[in-house]
Amino acid sequence: MHNARPDKSEGQDTGARHVTVRQRHAEMIRMVRETGFATIQSLADHFGITPQSVRRDINTLNAKGLVQRYHGGAGPCLSTENMDYLDRKVLCLAEKRVIGQMVARAIPNKSSLFINIGTTTEEVARALGGHKNLRVITNSLNVASILTGNPEVEIIVAGGLIRHHDGGIVGEAAIDFIRQFKVDFGIIGISGIDMDGTLLDFDYREVRAARAIMENSRQVFLVTDHTKFGRNAMVRLGNIEEIDSLFTDKTPPASVLEQMKRGNVKLHVDEDSEI
Repeated sequence: MHNARPDKSEGQDTGARHVTVRQRHAEMIRMVRETGFATIQSLADHFGITPQSVRRDINTLNAKGLVQRYHGGAGPCLSTENMDYLDRKVLCLAEKRVIGQMVARAIPNKSSLFINIGTTTEEVARALGGHKNLRVITNSLNVASILTGNPEVEIIVAGGLIRHHDGGIVGEAAIDFIRQFKVDFGIIGISGIDMDGTLLDFDYREVRAARAIMENSRQVFLVTDHTKFGRNAMVRLGNIEEIDSLFTDKTPPASVLEQMKRGNVKLHVDEDSEI
C-alpha cells in the first residue's frame, strides 16, 4: 500500500526561497524603503511565500517600527514619531552590542569622549568597562549610570532638561555645556540615514546637542545598526560625509557608500552579521 502524498494547502509556502526569516525581513525593509510601497502580492511573489506569511511578516516589522502597515501592503515608517525607548532598547540588541565592542576597540586608554543619547551609544558605554583613564562627557543619564561601574572613568554630565522616557538631557543648557569642551572622540547615534546620506532624527533638541558634539570632537564616530539605513525621520542633523567613521553591523546601501567615499569616511562593519 502506497502512502498518500499530502495535499498542498493554500497557506503553505511551497515555493519559498531558501532564506532565513531574518534575511527575508531585512530584504523586505530594503524593498519597502527603495520603492516607497510594496504590495502584499508583490512581496509574496518575490519571496515565493503565501500572502498570509507576508501579512505576518509585515505585522512583525510594523510592531518593531521598521515598516508602516497599510491596507494591501507596507510603506516606510512615518517620519514624525520614534519607537518607544524600551522597544528600541531590545531591537537588534545583539548587533548593538557587537557595534559597541567594535567602537571600544577603536578607543585607546587615556582618551576624552562625548557620548550622546541612544540605545546603541549605551552599548558603547557598556563595552568601555575595561578601559582606563577615560574622561567622558555625556548628555545621557543612562550612559552615565552604565559608566559608573568603571572607577577608571571620570564622568561629566551635562545639565539641562531631562527626558523621562529615555534619560536624555537636552536644551540650551546642555548645548552650552557641551561647547565648553574639545575632545578626542565624539560618539553619536542616529534614528535614520536617508539614501542620499542625510542623517536624520526625531527631536530637534537632541539634534542640536548632537551637532554640538560633532563640532567639538576631533574625530566623530557614528554608531548605528542596519535598520537605520533608509529609515525616515523629520529633523536633519547633517550628512554622513561629516563624520570620520561609521560603525555598523551590515554594509550600507550603495548610495550611502558613495557618499561615504566622497567624505573619506571609514567603514567598520561586523562581517559575521552580513546577510
